[in-house]
Amino acid sequence: MNATRRQFLKTPLGSSTLLSMSAAAPQFLLQTSAAAETAKSSSENVLIVIQLSGGNDGINTVIPYADDAYNANRFTLRIGSGQVKKIDDHLGFHPAMGGFSDLMEDGKLSVIQGVGYPNPNRSHFSSMDIWHTCNRNEKDRSTGWIGRYLDRTSEAGSDVPALHLGSDRQPLALVGENVQTPTVSSLEDFKLDVGGDSGLRDSIQSRAEMERPEGASLLNFMQQSSLSALSSSQRVQEALSGYKTSIDYPSFPLAQRLRTIAQLIDAEMSTRIYYLTLNGFDTHANQGAAHQALLTQLSQS
Repeated sequence: MNATRRQFLKTPLGSSTLLSMSAAAPQFLLQTSAAAETAKSSSENVLIVIQLSGGNDGINTVIPYADDAYNANRFTLRIGSGQVKKIDDHLGFHPAMGGFSDLMEDGKLSVIQGVGYPNPNRSHFSSMDIWHTCNRNEKDRSTGWIGRYLDRTSEAGSDVPALHLGSDRQPLALVGENVQTPTVSSLEDFKLDVGGDSGLRDSIQSRAEMERPEGASLLNFMQQSSLSALSSSQRVQEALSGYKTSIDYPSFPLAQRLRTIAQLIDAEMSTRIYYLTLNGFDTHANQGAAHQALLTQLSQS
């Protein structure tokens, strides 16, 4: 793919135009941008967010094993250069992250370090709210970054645009003003239980579809939510019954939830955002074994 300098400078990558002094970078970035646009036009993009709740130790996840400061200050938790899954001459993955290392070798994984904002808030809870809402102003943290995206892009009557899988509290990131994201602990239970009475289901469906008076915004909102839930639950049940795979998913809860997401994607659900949480990263004491177990589950899943 050849491009002039003018064409490259006009090419949007994400929300901004990236400039590079490397002779090889523009060609690669242009190809990546073209691939992204192709995927976008076919509506196949799917975002899966896995939140590591509790505060993951990033320095012992992607380890700066060649950094003198790391080796000088990590007395009990230091992981040596002979143990890490090396990325380059400076960084490496935790030894338990073989799956991530394999993805990196295959060119299917990127790691972005040092993400934050100036003068960070030291409160655990406020920092979480800032992260989920992308807003430093406490008064403006009523909606999350995903929720606002769904408010702008979701169409009535389609599958639920986003789904939160798990029994934990729904993350603030998913909260919008107009679009509701369901939290589902088990997709087997995400259905209208009418005890086999199809007539009752038809009656509920017809009542949900009845025309409502204009101006009844709350009633209309509830009606659209009900119709979306009825339609999506039926599509989910069909997806669960029709999915077949040769992949042997691990028994970890996270892996089984990811298997469920694969089922829904395979069923061509129009849901484009899935949100999961892996808890337990609040490892203040005895971190070594606990952190290794969590990263093993994450990597293998």
